[in-house]
Amino acid sequence: MKPSWRKPVGALTIVATACLWVFLIASFSKQIGALPVLVQLPIYLVAGVAWIAPLKPLLQWMETGRWKP
Repeated sequence: MKPSWRKPVGALTIVATACLWVFLIASFSKQIGALPVLVQLPIYLVAGVAWIAPLKPLLQWMETGRWKP
């Protein structure tokens, strides 16, 4: 069986997406840091999970080669 090129490309895309997301959130760290800690907590919790949802189609493409189910 021939190895698929989709998995390495997808893995690199995931790493790039995570780096971009971290850079984006870190760019708002001064504004978020000025907020009370109890307000910061949900912001960082949501930001820490929100980047995963858009990856579902990418993961599906990595496995099947199709973007739609």
